[in-house]
Amino acid sequence: MALRICLVSPFAWSQPHDVNEHVDGVARELRGLGHSVTVLASSNRAKELAAGRRALLDGLDAEVVALGPAMPISRRSRIGVPVGARANLALALKLGHFDVVHGFEPGLPSLSYLALRDAEGLAVATFLSPERLSYPPGRAQRDRLLGRLDALVATSDETAEAAAIRFPGRYVVISEGVDGERFRPGEKRNVIVLEWRPAERALVRGVLRELADLPDWELLLLRTKPLTGKPTIPRSLRDRVHVRTARDGAARAPLLAEASIFVPAIDGLRRVRLEAAAAGCAIASPPGAREQPELFGAEAARLAEDADYRERRAQRARADAESQTFAAVARDLDELYRSLARRRHAPARAADPLRDRPWILADLHMHTNWSHDCTVDPADLIMYAEANGLGTIAVTDHNVIGGALETAELARDHELVVIPGEEIKTDGQGEVIGLFLEEEIPRGLSFTETVAAIRAQGGLVYLPHPFDRMHSIPDPATLQQHLQDIDVFEVYNARLLFEAYNEEALRFARKYNLLAGAGSDAHVLQGVGTGALRMRAFEGPEEFLLSLRSAQVLRRPRSLVYLQSLKWMAQAKERVR
Repeated sequence: MALRICLVSPFAWSQPHDVNEHVDGVARELRGLGHSVTVLASSNRAKELAAGRRALLDGLDAEVVALGPAMPISRRSRIGVPVGARANLALALKLGHFDVVHGFEPGLPSLSYLALRDAEGLAVATFLSPERLSYPPGRAQRDRLLGRLDALVATSDETAEAAAIRFPGRYVVISEGVDGERFRPGEKRNVIVLEWRPAERALVRGVLRELADLPDWELLLLRTKPLTGKPTIPRSLRDRVHVRTARDGAARAPLLAEASIFVPAIDGLRRVRLEAAAAGCAIASPPGAREQPELFGAEAARLAEDADYRERRAQRARADAESQTFAAVARDLDELYRSLARRRHAPARAADPLRDRPWILADLHMHTNWSHDCTVDPADLIMYAEANGLGTIAVTDHNVIGGALETAELARDHELVVIPGEEIKTDGQGEVIGLFLEEEIPRGLSFTETVAAIRAQGGLVYLPHPFDRMHSIPDPATLQQHLQDIDVFEVYNARLLFEAYNEEALRFARKYNLLAGAGSDAHVLQGVGTGALRMRAFEGPEEFLLSLRSAQVLRRPRSLVYLQSLKWMAQAKERVR
């Protein structure tokens, strides 16, 4: 199954960057697996910007599309994405009809964050560095983003642990990847390559000190970032110490191919260490070296003096890198994308098996005086629902089923169909409604246990107000884990204070082909029917689900302030009694 995949980089495609190298390598290998892959990024090259404009005009027929000029991006950046680039991004997402939108480093104010926030298809986020997690600053914004992400990926356990603090969830660890063809061992010389950082003077001093006792060895100080200056080199070592700048893999490959030992910077690029391993370098990175940088020099000296030890370490590093090529990363991502696609419910069939049935109005979420916060009498509810043209109602009191059973019994002599239900509060994982129940399900069970209890009665799982943060709702990880357990997903709840929460639910339901539900969540009679479905008449749970496939959501709003005031007044009267 070939997928249309969009990879979004936050950094300028016109400049060398470790994230861009990751995106480029992954895109190349995913295309080799048969997928259609488009890279979206910014650029500062006029030629790339012009090509990006042409691609947008031609329907996005390009492998890389530059959406606008690059802006400075860092964890301290407060500069937003330009309006023009935002508009081009929205157009690209619309034109692409992507199955998967994969954004990299969305913890920065960038195109990646915006693409994941606005994606209509499956959304995957990859975090590559623990230092790029500062955005968005508000928890509500992060929660909104998390609600739209279908998978969280980190390139290391360390990054996953750091990212989970601000973006909690279940992370898949997938390597950054390395070009196995470009980085291969060459003819080795007595060369030590050290990734140099200006702030890590103790590390450099330790290696220089040991180099003085290794007359047959040279040291190459590798700069992987621009404007990093030049280190101070002792006069006695100047003929054996060299400084090179290599900001991308193509420039680093020949240097690492002939090097025998690689000393990584304490806070250097993980990619460079992986490239050195693939090139057959012995990696000098002893335990505890972060706290005692001088240990790097001692380990480098040991590797230089012991050829057998150096060879063993080089072979081990090479073997480890061979399992982390871009081809291996692409295979892992391919499996991830396919597993996400399998979460989608089967699309509705074109033929409507209930097309000969009459249309009815159904309100699938409401309460009676059996709920602690409602005073509606079941008999009054039946009369009011019928008077307002409803053909079906689902009574879903909080953690009790008595009100639903009483209403169903009273409605036996009426045309109104009553679905007995219960709105059950789980143990910290939100609320779940069971429809077509016969017995009460206790509150405080886990989400999994609650679903199992509903299923045991032959009931249906209805998820109410799934994104309303003013209610008790499941976290994104729980929601993703139980997608296949959800029979009906509430896309319209008339009592929500912010309509954006309903819009978020509708977006989610469309993404996964979930059957849409709607209800008033009425706690007073005047609210009954303010949220409803127009659906075919049905008999039993199976036909109910068939009817929902062709159902239409109806919004019959009334002032929420008015309805909430009526609820408070009714509760006040009850307390006075």
